[in-house]
Amino acid sequence: MEYIRLGNSGLQVSKFCIGCMSFGTPGVLFPWCLDEEKSEAVIKKALDLGINFFDTANVYSNGEAEDFLGRAIKKYANRDEVVIATKCGINMDPHHGPNQTGLSRKHIFQEVEKSLKRLGTDYIDLYIVHHYDAFTPLEETMKALNDLVVMGKVRYIGASNFHAWQFAKAQAIAEKNGWAKFISLQNPHNLLSREDEREVFPLLKDQGVSLTPYKCLLGGRLARKDDEVTSRSVTQHPSSKRTYTDDGDDEIIRRVEELASKYACSKANIILSYELSKEPIASIIVGTSSPERLEDTVRTLDVHLTKEDLAYLEEPYLPRKF
Repeated sequence: MEYIRLGNSGLQVSKFCIGCMSFGTPGVLFPWCLDEEKSEAVIKKALDLGINFFDTANVYSNGEAEDFLGRAIKKYANRDEVVIATKCGINMDPHHGPNQTGLSRKHIFQEVEKSLKRLGTDYIDLYIVHHYDAFTPLEETMKALNDLVVMGKVRYIGASNFHAWQFAKAQAIAEKNGWAKFISLQNPHNLLSREDEREVFPLLKDQGVSLTPYKCLLGGRLARKDDEVTSRSVTQHPSSKRTYTDDGDDEIIRRVEELASKYACSKANIILSYELSKEPIASIIVGTSSPERLEDTVRTLDVHLTKEDLAYLEEPYLPRKF
């Protein structure tokens, strides 16, 4: 396994991060989620492969993902040797009451305590705000996050699903007040969805912040065979479905297959190798339903795409307007 510093911090994480959205009783969040025994097997395999970075959230399967992760880490790892990221800010219950969602000081403080309890730990390595909250002043949110760092409940902070201007404003507020700043941003990015390269990527590179992308395989669509049907493909969350198509999509997928044949590797290896070539990407969030698939994921580190390969993959996308 290879490791890299996250942002300008001294925190070292593996180049692959296990996304824990698939952990939980099947049907609570998605039908294809993994029960605790299967989730534990994935976590153990990840640890055996040298992966030290795990990303979850308070809302994944109503907290079960945090429960599963916490118990598995306690069973198979030294807590100080792993990096646990979790999130707050949203509520999966459409009928929630006031103060049960968003990034107010009240909600952040109550959710961090719940996450700490479920994870069975006294600190969170990376605490991430799940979405931008237009109804809470950013000053309140950034002050609350800084206070958690000062209290020792959180080591570092990050953001997810932010536009460039939102992220820049948050960082400026923290800078002005001498508060902790975000060291990472978690946004979707893949060969068919590269809109963030226009403004987000330059912003992160300028500020020394790492991107930890998700949806790199587009819910498996980019890596599956054309006629392959999986439980996830037929029950895909709306947020994972593309809302538009482009003439270049099929050609990009064809070129992925061509390079996979050239390098005698999987399509996923080509896609993930491409992602790791993009600055400021540091660690890729990957989800899996099988421990064995993680072995193929890690083999990505042995695939070294040339500049010509990268340009070849991107060419069909270039005429598209970001």
